[in-house]
Amino acid sequence: MVARVAIAVAIAVAFWMTGIVGLFTGFEQLQITSIYDDTNGIYVIVQNTGTSTATITDIYVNVFPSSATGLKVKVSGTDVNFPIPLKPGNQTPLILYFQNAPSQFTVTPGVSLEIKLHTASGKDYPKLIILQVYKKS
Repeated sequence: MVARVAIAVAIAVAFWMTGIVGLFTGFEQLQITSIYDDTNGIYVIVQNTGTSTATITDIYVNVFPSSATGLKVKVSGTDVNFPIPLKPGNQTPLILYFQNAPSQFTVTPGVSLEIKLHTASGKDYPKLIILQVYKKS
């Protein structure tokens, strides 16, 4: 009888501790909900569905970091630098454009590019886009 009570108490304590740990630990989870291009650049709509702020520290294009490709980022029409914080629940449109045409690959209609968001926690969130009308240089 005492053993059963001890097991029941141990299980209750374990569930209680799991609840407490859940309150103090957060996680990031980015979702690229949409990606498309037009003459102004590549639009990436990203949402943080996690419970803590995610910080984008770089954006890779076909494995090359933004510094190697001349990639620039706009948020709400304004150029921004890294890091880019995204609060939990927020959805943010990023506009990506190349300041100068990169030598590593061609940025013209019909070309596919892998866009990968890299965060401070070391996670990568990739998405493939096939350019349709991209003309900004």
